[in-house]
Amino acid sequence: MAKGIRKLDAVVARLLGPKGCPWDREQTHKSLIPFLREESAELADALAGGRWHEIEDELGDILFHVLFLARLGKKRFDLDTVAESQAKKLMRRHPHVFGRTRTFKTSKEVLANWKAIKAGERALRAKEVAVRNKRKR
Repeated sequence: MAKGIRKLDAVVARLLGPKGCPWDREQTHKSLIPFLREESAELADALAGGRWHEIEDELGDILFHVLFLARLGKKRFDLDTVAESQAKKLMRRHPHVFGRTRTFKTSKEVLANWKAIKAGERALRAKEVAVRNKRKR
């Protein structure tokens, strides 16, 4: 990780640690939803207004939430597995960039392909969940 991300991750670890902040330690994935929505809206507003100084600050707030949520989910995933999963997803959804299909000439073609790939992924996940649920019975 880059120096700044490592530093922010260390701050998050300390906030959540035994001698950290009581409020932060009480948080859950669900309790953070309103704050994440608020920060996302603030970022969207800054982007819409082209206010670069605010965009940087709001991106930092979003990054904090990503690190915080990843640490809260440490028994199921961590920041590295989140990043690895996202990289794989982006590569799957951009076969025209990563060499597995033809090149598209327009954004419209790319978007149509993206939607088709995403629909296929959803169908596969639904099938996997159905199989898991059937095994549990």
